[in-house]
Amino acid sequence: MATQAQAATPGGLGQQLREHFSNWRLALVIAILAIPGSVALFPLETAFWVSFGAVILITATVVTRAWGRRPGPLLVAPALATLFVMNIFPLLWSLGLSFFHFRANRMSPPRFAGLDYFEKVISDPNVWDRLQTTAIVVVLTVGIQLIVGFLLALMFEREFPGRRILLMLVLTPMMLSFVAVGAFFRYYYEPTFGLLSQAVRLVTGEPYILLASPEGAIAGIVFADAWMWSPFVMLLVLAGLVSVPKYLYEAAEIDRASWWRRFRTITLPYIRGLLLLALLFRTIEAFKLFDVVFLITEGGPGTSTETIAVYLYRVSFQYFKTAESSALAYILIFIVIVLTNLYLYFVQQREKDEEAPA
Repeated sequence: MATQAQAATPGGLGQQLREHFSNWRLALVIAILAIPGSVALFPLETAFWVSFGAVILITATVVTRAWGRRPGPLLVAPALATLFVMNIFPLLWSLGLSFFHFRANRMSPPRFAGLDYFEKVISDPNVWDRLQTTAIVVVLTVGIQLIVGFLLALMFEREFPGRRILLMLVLTPMMLSFVAVGAFFRYYYEPTFGLLSQAVRLVTGEPYILLASPEGAIAGIVFADAWMWSPFVMLLVLAGLVSVPKYLYEAAEIDRASWWRRFRTITLPYIRGLLLLALLFRTIEAFKLFDVVFLITEGGPGTSTETIAVYLYRVSFQYFKTAESSALAYILIFIVIVLTNLYLYFVQQREKDEEAPA
């Protein structure tokens, strides 16, 4: 009788409903089986609604199970739902497009292609050529940024008259938009009235066209990107330099330690982590370099400065090879993830070696 009375109450009814409709594991298994099966067996529109229904089923079971038990996750559920709709779902959708024959400028429905486009991208010599160009740009620009940023940090570490104003001027390039930087350097390299050409004309009497050769075009891109982002490296290194205790330098001076020994035993251990962090951030960003290249050279002369990001833009928005560009984009994401994990692995190994007893 007590059980029947409890079931008759609203709380008992709600508990029974939660027990029947909160099996999220079963819903997940159904979704894992239903989504690939619908893609393989049904037309695209039907498969889309089946997949959408599977996602709704998982969401409903998770919410039902958490209701009344875990209020914390339910409070952040709207934010997670917004994150899924705005970020995760487009990523999954574009990943799905890489497995179909599909072009954005055609009305024909997508046809399943499997791994054909991934195989095509990996075996494409144009992709490897652009990756080689990207690697050259990344090594040059990141190396210059680390050197220049480190030297600037050493200069601004000490107090001197006008330091605050000069620091604001040095940080200005980092605050500019990519369009402004690209337009500035395009006019700066312009052979008829550009400042670089005019300076060379004073010496040789002839205009200088920096962007006419592949080497000069790469140098122009590297200089522009390093000019813009060296202040970022400087800020990170400067944060490490100002955190070094002054008494360590005072003790080193008493011991008559040389500048190199003070740098190697005191300064470098404090800034090594921030310097490696700057290396990671700038390597990832330089690997995706698009704006400066497209605005200054548009990938020319020829394709000598066409980075992989510019090539991806052309494949996607000029040639409208949507499926191929999606496959290439996810290969690039995989490369970035591998590089990041290699970096983290080497950092962890270095910390373990330093902490290990001698």
